[in-house]
Amino acid sequence: MMKVGFKIIAIIAFLSAATIPVLASQLLILEQDGCPWCDRWNDDIGVFYHKTSEGKRAPLRRIDIHNKIPDDLRELKLGRYTPTFVLMDEGKEVGRIRGYPGEDFFWGLLGQLMKKLPDETSSAGG
Repeated sequence: MMKVGFKIIAIIAFLSAATIPVLASQLLILEQDGCPWCDRWNDDIGVFYHKTSEGKRAPLRRIDIHNKIPDDLRELKLGRYTPTFVLMDEGKEVGRIRGYPGEDFFWGLLGQLMKKLPDETSSAGG
């Protein structure tokens, strides 16, 4: 009886883990009020970033550098420059883009960082 109960619990745990999506990657934007380059990025890219393949792979998360840092980002070094974009994967920093060098440069730099992420099929369990 004990072995059957353990197997059922193990199966339920496996199915639960397999069906709960895990946000492995995210793109942080470290910003502050009054930052003209943050505003420019928001106008150029921020309004549609969530619709791009990059935005779907690494959803945007906004962090105001003057507010309390969320507990899950305790280890993050903020710096003074805004905007700073930090690509995270499973809670670890993959890389940064400091400043906003314009739309064309931003996409190229972000593309280089995205190449450092693990293959989506391996992180999705398949």
